[in-house]
Amino acid sequence: MTGRRDALLVLLRIAFRNLAASKVRTSIIGAIVLGGAFLVVLGLSLLDSIDKGMRTSIQGSLGGQLQVYDARSEDSLELYGGLRGESLLEPIEDFAKVKQVLSAVPNVETVVPMGIDQAMVATGNVFDVALERLRADVRRVEGGDGSAEALRGYEARKAHVRRMVGLLRDELGQARSIADLEGRDAEERRREWADLTRAADDGFWAGFDRDRYGNLEFLENRIAKLSMDGGFTFIRYVGTDVDAFFRAFQLAQVAEGEMIPRGRRGILVGKQYAEEWLKLRNARRLDQIKEARDRRGRRIADDEELQRWVRENRAGLKDILLQLDPIQAEEAATRLRGALGPAAAGEQLPALLARLFDTDDASFDARYRIFYDQLAPLLRLYVINVGDTITIKAPAKSGYFNSVNVKVYGFIQFRQIEKSGIAGMMSVMDLQSFRDLYGYMTRERAAEIDAIKRSVGATDLAREDAEAALFGGGGGALEGESRAARIDEGRLLAERRGDRPAEDLSARVYSQEEIDRGVALNAALILRDPSRLRDTLRDVQAASDRAGLHLKVIDWQQASGLVGQFVTLLRVILYSAVVIFFAIALVIINNAMVMATLQRVKEIGTLRAIGAQRRFVLAMMLVEIASVGLAFGLAGAGLGGLGVWAVRAAGGIPATSDLLNFLFSGPALMPTLGGGSVAVSIVVVVVVSVLSGFYPALLAMRVTPVEAMATED
Repeated sequence: MTGRRDALLVLLRIAFRNLAASKVRTSIIGAIVLGGAFLVVLGLSLLDSIDKGMRTSIQGSLGGQLQVYDARSEDSLELYGGLRGESLLEPIEDFAKVKQVLSAVPNVETVVPMGIDQAMVATGNVFDVALERLRADVRRVEGGDGSAEALRGYEARKAHVRRMVGLLRDELGQARSIADLEGRDAEERRREWADLTRAADDGFWAGFDRDRYGNLEFLENRIAKLSMDGGFTFIRYVGTDVDAFFRAFQLAQVAEGEMIPRGRRGILVGKQYAEEWLKLRNARRLDQIKEARDRRGRRIADDEELQRWVRENRAGLKDILLQLDPIQAEEAATRLRGALGPAAAGEQLPALLARLFDTDDASFDARYRIFYDQLAPLLRLYVINVGDTITIKAPAKSGYFNSVNVKVYGFIQFRQIEKSGIAGMMSVMDLQSFRDLYGYMTRERAAEIDAIKRSVGATDLAREDAEAALFGGGGGALEGESRAARIDEGRLLAERRGDRPAEDLSARVYSQEEIDRGVALNAALILRDPSRLRDTLRDVQAASDRAGLHLKVIDWQQASGLVGQFVTLLRVILYSAVVIFFAIALVIINNAMVMATLQRVKEIGTLRAIGAQRRFVLAMMLVEIASVGLAFGLAGAGLGGLGVWAVRAAGGIPATSDLLNFLFSGPALMPTLGGGSVAVSIVVVVVVSVLSGFYPALLAMRVTPVEAMATED
């Protein structure tokens, strides 16, 4: 034992003496090893941090640790959508059974039902909103409310709509100058223009009070549709057991409004979606400019995109002017004159708005505050607001459109990734409404429809028999006589219901059994111990197979689709770069060591002459190169750790896009130095160093004392 230790000490002493004697060679090899260790430590630290951030974002927002869906599905589950849109999944017909089986698997804490889809939401345009308000005033006046307040409000709303008609006529008049008025739709265009001309005429408004409801219907049916503002939008949502969802996904929180009451129907609209697609465009552009300035250090003076947003805000005043009735417009003008200072005295509202939005780097923050403090309280900032009831339409599985009315209880966001559109676009809706939209014919629903058919005496008819059944059996015989009469739908419905009031689904409270019993498209599994994910995945798959559920079980990374593969792609790139780097390093170090060996032939021959064995020479050469690898590898790892610290001290790597915000699970990536990264870097550089020195060591081992003596130099 003592002899081996002495031999090792001799080897180390010789190795360090040789390293010190060849400073240039040692420096070149050391620099390569140091660079490699630095690259491995810093790269792995960044990748591990991104991996941790992505895991937090996915598992905390939609994914959980595991996902299950019907194995017979045409597509694979992709929680955030794929290249072809939403995944086409076969329904899980009885979620209650799935929940019962999977909840019994050890380490499974929660099973959350899900159904992810897209739907269309009717929002109405600004005309619809203004006419709805005017109709409410008309009802008050027609109902006998002759108070000064009611009449003042009515006249203000009427003047507002009249001004909107005038602006619409000006807008369409400009469009007509470039439109083809002789084409296939020419007659319809002429009729629309005639309607608009009539609505903008003084005579129409002078006689408006003679037939308030008739004139309102004319405006609603013939004029409002001419507005080019969008009347609907698309929304991406997950239908789920809302209480279970919030218990399972810790990042989810209600940003505004309140939670959907337990067991009730309702929707929480994605906050980021609302900001991007439902917010007044002027306000949204102001927010974007502020974020670009505050978070990314951009300046209006030298940024073309910010300058464009300023120009669009200054020119695009129509959305604001259309919202304000004369009373509100005067109030807004008074507030802006006071806030914008003496230079704005005497200006009318359009000029004041143009002045407000004409911002530069010096005035932006003050104008931003003026907008939100003075003007925003008079405006409807979002097309959909908390408390609204919206109509959602989506194609059902049968191909027909289904629709549901749901109350907007609030806006939902996911902590740390509020600015990411990947998760922030998602809205959360109750499971019953999702099932109504999805339209899957469950056994219970089929039984209910059969019961209704039996109660009304309905029978099935073949297509070829339908005409005879509807219009008589032919042969000229008169089946009956028809007569014109007004259909009293209210009386018919009351007779059908037996004067029972229609059920208000929005007020109904569903039990947990009703929520669980029915269709879901997939389910998220939350584990008690996430570190046992692989074992639990096998257990869940086995339990599903035993129960005949036909489920496919996948982990969170696979369920996230393209998003989840991003870190894998980054790892492939890093590992490829490391392999290329060390392949080059291996060649360079090998050549350097071969040259060094050839220069030391006499020394090696002398050692052999005084009794050194071949394995001693081999060990001497390997210890020498391993010492270089270890020493400079440690230095490189330390330098990598210093790099990680420097990145953190500088505030991290900023997330400059939605994807990076999601991957970093926050506005910036704060890398952490892991012990595994340091260990891997040391092992890699030492192994590469030893491999590089192995061939020169073999050459040295073959040197004999005779050959050494015969060598000139």
